[in-house]
Amino acid sequence: MPELAEGLVYYAVFLFSTTLHEAAHAWAAKRGGDLTAYHGGQVSIDPLPHIRREPFGMVVLPVISVLLSGWPFGFASAPYDPNWARRHPRRAAWMALAGPGANLALIVIAAILINIGVALGVFYSPDSISFGHVTAARAGGFADAVALLLGVLLSLNLVLFILNMLPLPPLDGSGALPLLLSPEATRRYQDFIWRQRALGWIGIIVAWQVFDFLFNPLFLMAVNLLYPGVSYH
Repeated sequence: MPELAEGLVYYAVFLFSTTLHEAAHAWAAKRGGDLTAYHGGQVSIDPLPHIRREPFGMVVLPVISVLLSGWPFGFASAPYDPNWARRHPRRAAWMALAGPGANLALIVIAAILINIGVALGVFYSPDSISFGHVTAARAGGFADAVALLLGVLLSLNLVLFILNMLPLPPLDGSGALPLLLSPEATRRYQDFIWRQRALGWIGIIVAWQVFDFLFNPLFLMAVNLLYPGVSYH
């Protein structure tokens, strides 16, 4: 598949996966009593409300990165009421987990579809794997395109899941910490995060530094689970 066409597949998967991630945040917040994202139209898998909120992170930056590197880099966000989060830290924690939870669901769906394809003889385990290329089609054409789509869906959502689950502000893993903390520790943690706004930039820098060490073994483990009896290194 030509590089530009493959890059467009990556961007389409990024757009869908990021939209679902943010819609899950917004839906969980609505269920928890915060209607901020709901009133902004974010409780939707329509990408347009999310693009209107973050046009640079969801369109400009991903498209530029696809053209330069072949795969997208971007960001998005769902608004929420910080006063609601302080009053209901556990509800806010579940809201934080909802986004990565949506990415985990897409990983599972992609894995199930790949396994169905293997069982039907459409897909098979390739001799080697790489990011986005985790299964191969026995026939060319449309089957190749589906194999790429499912491989990108699994790989890219694994990135989104692992990255967002890191317990570093401003990532979702940090927002989920109240589920593990006492009410008093939660209050102190929220106050600390609120006062130290620069921690968000520090958290992002640290996350990217440690991400490769976490992603590579988890990626190999995920692909090995797809094919019992096959071991990729």
